[in-house]
Amino acid sequence: MCRSCCERSGWCSPAVSEIPWPSVSVVMPVLDEENHLRGAVESVLDQDYPGTIQVCLALGPSCDDTDRIAHELARDDRRVSTVPNPSGGRCTGLNAAIRATTGSVVVRVDAHSIVPPGYITRAVETLVRTGAANVGGVQQAVGDAPFTRAVARALASPFGMGGARFHTGGEEGPVDTVFLGVFRRDALEAVGSFDESLIGNEDFELNFRLRKSGRIVWFDPALRVDYTPRSSFTALARQFFSYGKWKRDVLRKHPSSLRLRQVIPLAVLVAVAASLVVAVWAPAVLIVPGIYIASLVVVSTFTGHGIAERTRLLAIFPTMHLSWALGMLLGGRLGRSPSTR
Repeated sequence: MCRSCCERSGWCSPAVSEIPWPSVSVVMPVLDEENHLRGAVESVLDQDYPGTIQVCLALGPSCDDTDRIAHELARDDRRVSTVPNPSGGRCTGLNAAIRATTGSVVVRVDAHSIVPPGYITRAVETLVRTGAANVGGVQQAVGDAPFTRAVARALASPFGMGGARFHTGGEEGPVDTVFLGVFRRDALEAVGSFDESLIGNEDFELNFRLRKSGRIVWFDPALRVDYTPRSSFTALARQFFSYGKWKRDVLRKHPSSLRLRQVIPLAVLVAVAASLVVAVWAPAVLIVPGIYIASLVVVSTFTGHGIAERTRLLAIFPTMHLSWALGMLLGGRLGRSPSTR
């Protein structure tokens, strides 16, 4: 961005001009996060960002010690404030926090995330450099046990997640969506912020509206936030079933947002199920599930480290694929649950 352009916009970093860094509002929906909230907030307060930072916690109806911890954080640091979020919904909480803050940059952080040092500074620099409305990076899955480490490898694999750059990494540039997000407030407010009728997939839906309005969503691989995967097959299946269900909700609103990578798991489920039925009369169609199984073996072999992890991946990949496909196939009604997870 040229000096004259960014000076007129007020969006220059000190590396470009002497105009101060834009103010930043970090918004965080919170529900039952007593074990993670303090670490998440402290990782924000410890940022080396040269400008001003305010943190707003949208407090849902938690059943644990979350509210007490949140109020202690607000008492101990005046940069932290709280706002009620009676429904506990993720989108209602995000919007409540956005309305309660004033920063010209809005940074979304989840209450179970740890923002690495330099994250906000880098994100704001990328906003300025690219002119994007939203920038984000990699959801870096990090396992803390054999099962979660295997899930982390699956999440970082194109075979597992369809090649979305915020999962697998890749080159910097415009994308469909990013993890979390660092937004220009004026762009966020121009498209109506988060859609409160949605339970999940709200980030993709918001980014779709930003792109449809002619704005840019930018992926920067230098922006990485650690994420701990689900710790059991049951939890993983529930998570991916919800992902598929939420995707169907978004497709009802925006059919043109569908991407090929989102169709493939459903196509695999239908093809495998149909071939197993038809095989009663035409055994040759069993080649269809055979191809899928062979793909699982090959990808698991090259993705996993050691026999045990490769064996886990043989079950983890289909759990992700088929649970997501079932969720998308069965669907769900908009706004059915207030869950923020």
